[in-house]
Amino acid sequence: MPRFAHLMVSSIAVLVALAMPAHAQEQVNVPVEQLDLQRYAGQWHEIAHLPMFWQRDCVGDITATYTPNPDGTVGVRNACRVKDGTTDVSEGVARPVDGKPGALEVRFAPEWLAWLPMTWADYWVVDLDPEYQWAIVGGPERENLWILSRQPEMNRALFERLKASAAMKGYNLRELKVMAPLR
Repeated sequence: MPRFAHLMVSSIAVLVALAMPAHAQEQVNVPVEQLDLQRYAGQWHEIAHLPMFWQRDCVGDITATYTPNPDGTVGVRNACRVKDGTTDVSEGVARPVDGKPGALEVRFAPEWLAWLPMTWADYWVVDLDPEYQWAIVGGPERENLWILSRQPEMNRALFERLKASAAMKGYNLRELKVMAPLR
């Protein structure tokens, strides 16, 4: 084997070996195994999110409020402040996914369209504080991500730890938008 080819093969082997430990540490992106919807209920403040069409006009004060319904579904009220200072509100409903306690499906389309599968979106709680003070919400495709807190701001060290957790689950955070103060 020519010396250049040998050097090239050796370099590639070293790069592969260096990359393997990071890949081996990647966590599986699955919903949490336990989610008490009564404890999860209430208001959450969005600390950060991956950009998505529905939030394009939001500039701050983003909240999600969850209210359990008698039929087992959860009322969802998302609100945010837009550029002109007014509040934009979207109301929907979430339903649990059988056999996956940390997975919900959420719908903001009118109820008469609820029979269409495409009106329901995945809402997976992929990481959750044992005291229900923060949560990371995503989905199977890793396209959506929200970092939520019970408080309207978050400790920077905690935020960095949650970002690292999301990255280890395979979420691409290059476009992550921080929407609340970090202290």
